[in-house]
Amino acid sequence: MRILLFMVVNLLATAPTLQAQQTDNSLPKKTLDSLGKTTVRKDSIPFHNPRIATRRSAILPGWGQAYNREYWKIPIAYGIISIPVVTFIFNNNYYKKMKFAYEARYKEAQGDNSDVSKIDPELINLPINSLLNYRNAYRRDRDYSVLFFLLAWGFQVADATVFAHLKQFDVTNNLSMQVKPVLDPVFKHAGFTLSFQLKSSNNRVETR
Repeated sequence: MRILLFMVVNLLATAPTLQAQQTDNSLPKKTLDSLGKTTVRKDSIPFHNPRIATRRSAILPGWGQAYNREYWKIPIAYGIISIPVVTFIFNNNYYKKMKFAYEARYKEAQGDNSDVSKIDPELINLPINSLLNYRNAYRRDRDYSVLFFLLAWGFQVADATVFAHLKQFDVTNNLSMQVKPVLDPVFKHAGFTLSFQLKSSNNRVETR
């Protein structure tokens, strides 16, 4: 009985200490810098994976931009992609009309005019050579629309990938650029120098 009472008292005495240690480990570490200001050191920086942005953009346009939290780019991505889609539909419709009209005129030249009445009214007066040229032109423009669609899709994938990499670009105070006036001791000429400095630091420091 005494042993059990001793264990309970010991547990109650050590519980506040364990709780304080756990709370202290869960909070950011605070230190004092040379100016006496309290600083908080972060041991880890959230990682932004460019591969996720690439895969999502390849699956669905704008998904990679949403992962990068650049939501304003989503309507731009769909606007760029919709242009070749609209031109493909337009050129494909006229290609079919021209193709049918050309074949109907060709059959008419062979003595079969059964399809002449089915030609689109706006094409009825075009000669067979013009129908052939228009058919080839619309087919060419239709194929170009497919190519532009693939390029537009690839462009939004590249955009999501590049800006996902830039999310990890270090723009903290550890990077610095200075322009300094200099005097050439040999030729006695004045000028300017552009210098870059990279301070070595393992942790980011936020001053509060």
